[in-house]
Amino acid sequence: MAFPRFFFVSPADLLDILSNGNAPQKVMVHMPKIISAMDTLELLEEGVRPFAKGMHACVGKEYVEFTTDLKLVGKVEVYLQSVLDTMRGSLKDISKRSLKKYNEVAKEDWIQ
Repeated sequence: MAFPRFFFVSPADLLDILSNGNAPQKVMVHMPKIISAMDTLELLEEGVRPFAKGMHACVGKEYVEFTTDLKLVGKVEVYLQSVLDTMRGSLKDISKRSLKKYNEVAKEDWIQ
């Protein structure tokens, strides 16, 4: 119940995710199964647990940098929910900045 997306993951994958929850690098293999269109997280290895700096899409070469660093601590279901919250917040912040620039730059440049 703590992370409802686990209901849609196969039992074998769920067992692997839960058993490797303390090693976020091993959980990244399952990210496309947990979050649609996300291939993996960009991790910064510092200390005992890594930070998530951004996310890579599983389609194309798209990378979105998080607007805040996210330390992957606690149970796997807790930090995966934090990933979702950070992802949504970052996309919201990036969209706001983009809309502010819309009137300041040429339309062709803004689209790029």
